[in-house]
Amino acid sequence: MAAQDERPSHPHQNLDRSVMAAMAQLTGGVSPHAVADAWTDWWLHMARAPGRQLELIEKAQQNTLRLMQHAAAEMTGKAQDAPFAPKANDTRWTHPDWAKPPFSQWQQGFLALQDWWDHATDDLRGLRHKSAERTGFMIRQMLDTVAPSNFPALNPGIIEKTLQTRGQNLTEGAAHLAADVVQTLTQAKRPIPEEFALGKHLACTPGKVVYRNDIMELIQYSPQTDLVHPEPVLIVPAWIMKYYILDLSPENSLIRHLVAQGFTVFCISWCNPTADQADLSLEDYRKRGVLAALDAINAIVPGRQVHANGYCLGGTMLAIAAASMARDGDDRLASVTLMAAQVDFIEAGELLLFLDESQVAFLEDMMWEQGYLDRPQMARTFAAIRAEDLIYTRAVRRYFLGIEDLPSDITVWNGDTTRMPARMHSEYLRGIFLENRITAGRFAVEGKVIALKDITAPMFVVATESDHIAPWRSVYKTQLFTDNDLTFVLTKGGHNGGILSEPGHKGRHYRISHRRAGAPYMGPDSWLKGHDPRPGSWWQEWTCWLEQNSGAQVAPPAMGARDKGYPALCDAPGTYIHQG
Repeated sequence: MAAQDERPSHPHQNLDRSVMAAMAQLTGGVSPHAVADAWTDWWLHMARAPGRQLELIEKAQQNTLRLMQHAAAEMTGKAQDAPFAPKANDTRWTHPDWAKPPFSQWQQGFLALQDWWDHATDDLRGLRHKSAERTGFMIRQMLDTVAPSNFPALNPGIIEKTLQTRGQNLTEGAAHLAADVVQTLTQAKRPIPEEFALGKHLACTPGKVVYRNDIMELIQYSPQTDLVHPEPVLIVPAWIMKYYILDLSPENSLIRHLVAQGFTVFCISWCNPTADQADLSLEDYRKRGVLAALDAINAIVPGRQVHANGYCLGGTMLAIAAASMARDGDDRLASVTLMAAQVDFIEAGELLLFLDESQVAFLEDMMWEQGYLDRPQMARTFAAIRAEDLIYTRAVRRYFLGIEDLPSDITVWNGDTTRMPARMHSEYLRGIFLENRITAGRFAVEGKVIALKDITAPMFVVATESDHIAPWRSVYKTQLFTDNDLTFVLTKGGHNGGILSEPGHKGRHYRISHRRAGAPYMGPDSWLKGHDPRPGSWWQEWTCWLEQNSGAQVAPPAMGARDKGYPALCDAPGTYIHQG
């Protein structure tokens, strides 16, 4: 597959890579060169922009005046609405006393400062857009560390809890902090609680592992209906996480739902690679993952096309595989479903803030040293995107309010981390993410460029409204680079929660549209205005769509095909799911 060009290097460059790898361990994988470049770009452009400087002085004066007027109104009992409001996802200010002095004044002072810096790091003529976004992001990270909600003496919720418990919350919080420090230093994985044991309470849909190689296990799920749709379903999860996000508790398992609707379901369970597998490539995951799974399914359910479903990075890989199959005349796919999966990465959201040539080289050197990128290193990046909620709100609850993190199926899964092989992740970061080769017509499979427009199988594409990893407008662009029959769904929720939208889940809604093959493209904003939300779960729309693209029901196939080299090896969820 397309990757960075191989160029001969001097042996002394290994010394450079070792130094960079050591530095990466100290900085958590963040390139100081990329940080310095963004700040320098912003500062130099600001220094030669006296008009923007005057604008910022006026902005500071206006914000200060609004704060003073609000404080005076509160003192006289005539306060109206607060002049500054928290951002949509900022849950730090939910305690009612934040609306009362003196807490309201501390909160408003912080929000006023945040508002000023948002304006200061906005686009500036001549400034690289990425530099503006990156400096704004870094400023938000710094401001979040000094938010009044973080300090016991300034947070009304902490004060109230401390008085109620006579300080017991602080004692319990100190114990939580000590435990977390030890866990961070040792990098020991927390054991999965017994009430969420894998194979018993989570990932418990009955089935068999029918194929295994060094990259993946293929699970075939046992039928739950007397008749099934003849075309089987293959699920390709992301390798950045374990597959059972799609088979959590029985009530919110997408896999169990599909089986109950009369589908024969297969799912890939990726291995958790070690340093010995550092040289695994994207091509290995395509050929010995997706294509090997299709070969096994064709042997177990012969003569039938396959409904393929890819989630997150698994969807990106599935799109690559589907395009290469279409190019080569391989028509084994009955349909292609992409869930929260991107094929174009120009608008890949705040994750782009972390990637440029310097940052990718920095990560490559770290992976070169250890053989893989560990998911805790990725998790820090994802947490930083929503630091006010995923870092600081959690820290206040855990360390100052003394509230233990109650496990749930999704938090247990989220803590069950995986690694990414060095070569494969480098190829992904460079070829797919940084250079956007798939839609630029520069991504080659087996030496020949692929094109998404070659895919003729019908598509079902799902995006989620508040996705910070695969923003919905980026997912929507699948319609820009394909010409086939395509159904697009935009559902409520985030990257994981929006996909886990089982029927009966309260407060859910979705928008849906159908584009005929060859129809003209409609931009995302126009699409949003023209499609009203519908209450309920998109799962039912999807299963109906699968049924419409399937034949008449038949008797279920056997579990595996021993005579063709695909015996039932063990019970689901298999062995790779337990790899730590």
